[in-house]
Amino acid sequence: MTDNSNGTFNALVVREAEEGNPKTASASIEQLTDADLPDYDADDVVVQIDYSSLNYKDGMALTGKGRIIRSYPMVPGIDFSGTVISSESPKFASGDEVILTGWSVGERYWGGYSQRQKVKAMWLNRRPIGMSAVQAMGIGTAGLTAMMCVLALEEGGVKPTDGPIVVTGAAGGVGSVAVAILSNLGYDVTAVTGRPEQHEYLRALGASAFLSRAEMSEAPKPLEGETWGGAVDTVGSTMLAKVLAQTKYQGVVTACGLAGGVDLPSTVMPFILRGVRLQGIDSVLAPIEARDAAWARLLTDLPSDLLDAMTEVVPMSALPDQGEAIMAGQVRGRIVVDPNA
Repeated sequence: MTDNSNGTFNALVVREAEEGNPKTASASIEQLTDADLPDYDADDVVVQIDYSSLNYKDGMALTGKGRIIRSYPMVPGIDFSGTVISSESPKFASGDEVILTGWSVGERYWGGYSQRQKVKAMWLNRRPIGMSAVQAMGIGTAGLTAMMCVLALEEGGVKPTDGPIVVTGAAGGVGSVAVAILSNLGYDVTAVTGRPEQHEYLRALGASAFLSRAEMSEAPKPLEGETWGGAVDTVGSTMLAKVLAQTKYQGVVTACGLAGGVDLPSTVMPFILRGVRLQGIDSVLAPIEARDAAWARLLTDLPSDLLDAMTEVVPMSALPDQGEAIMAGQVRGRIVVDPNA
């Protein structure tokens, strides 16, 4: 662990090469000082970061795939949990335990792969009492998104008696948390994964049935047999179209990912003949009040033993390899990043 009491701290910094066409970028751990931290406005808050996590967007930033970073140099990491060191905002004081997710942090603004960060007060949520810093990032952006999907299913009137819920990309971060929450709430969960070796892991989280990625990636008919009461889709493209074609009358499909592509090769028939609702889920710009509600539900509806089972903690130095792994679909569950290890 680095002693950063003197104003120096470690951060993973992505810098763009000065030469080359196209230009490339590389990431390395650097020692920075408080003077390197960004300045925003009168409500800046400096946070000592306990943990961050690895999400798909972070994989894009670390590998350079997708050009998600908007300016260089950049400290990636779209979320973190930590303790306020100093605050120019009346909303927070030294010692407050906080969480940050979204707001384009790690893309446009410096993020969580650092021992210390300065952010806007409006980006911060208070960490729920009873939730540890490592648990907060075991949940992280992926888990918050999963909870928002579950809340949208509930708001759409989907009940456990309405039929099974299908979760695509189930072994990933959003999928793992969604499976655990839904099963804990009494829903019958079918998990879609391209990795059959993860079936036992998903069964332990509460999945009761499985479908392969291959069979759910086949081009769908405009309408197929009514199977799902609702869905959490993390993939998009053909798989989302397949799910829509199979959703029951007045079912709700939540869409929160695009790992399979940004297109949607579907028709209007599920919507106008079955009244299916497609609900987009965005956790990046969600209001603080909606985030607070989701974090409160995560504290009660996500069993801590299941969260522990899906969480692995790695040091910040492991991020380059972990970034490649998540882009290759090789990461299971949630990877928590310890910048102080």
